[in-house]
Amino acid sequence: MDKILHQAFQVSFHYDVLFTEHVFDPSNRALAGVMSERGSQARQSKALVVIDDGLLPFYPDLPEKIIRYFDVHQAVAQLSTSPLLVKGGEQAKNEPRLVDLILQAVNDLAIDRHSFVIGIGGGAVLDMVGYAAAIAHRGVKHIRIPTTVLAQNDSGVGVKNAVNAFGKKNFIGCFAPPVAVINDGEFLKTLDDRDWRAGISEAIKVS
Repeated sequence: MDKILHQAFQVSFHYDVLFTEHVFDPSNRALAGVMSERGSQARQSKALVVIDDGLLPFYPDLPEKIIRYFDVHQAVAQLSTSPLLVKGGEQAKNEPRLVDLILQAVNDLAIDRHSFVIGIGGGAVLDMVGYAAAIAHRGVKHIRIPTTVLAQNDSGVGVKNAVNAFGKKNFIGCFAPPVAVINDGEFLKTLDDRDWRAGISEAIKVS
């Protein structure tokens, strides 16, 4: 009779969901605190930031604010390059080149498992960035900063990451939780009524 070994594997994940305003104000330590707690204790951590370009019409100085934030908190983490801009909405999940763009940056900038990939934007961008972070080095630490009501109560706080392929939604993906989610209420102030209704409706549905 053949011998059979039955194996079991279990991993417990814990991550914080923080609520704040003006996350990239240098005096706000929400992000710096997460990176300090979850980063390398032996050396300075690196960070790669990816931004949903749909934010720029409302926050044109966001990339500069992020750069200044990391300048102030460089003892905690080093910003490896200027923030990457990617298309927002479902287009973010329909273009494989965007995942490749992030993976190329992870490779070129020597982003490792002690580093952070930070996604800022709506749910589609967070899904795509989370997927790229999850498959690079079998998992780079990922921080989500959702910028819509829907993302703050759905994809931002969830553990699913995916992109579309073969005409199917979320065909390629994985389950990989972030190390933290930071909900900044300031980002919600520019949303129109439709976006608010969509987000609140999702919250009611989930509850």
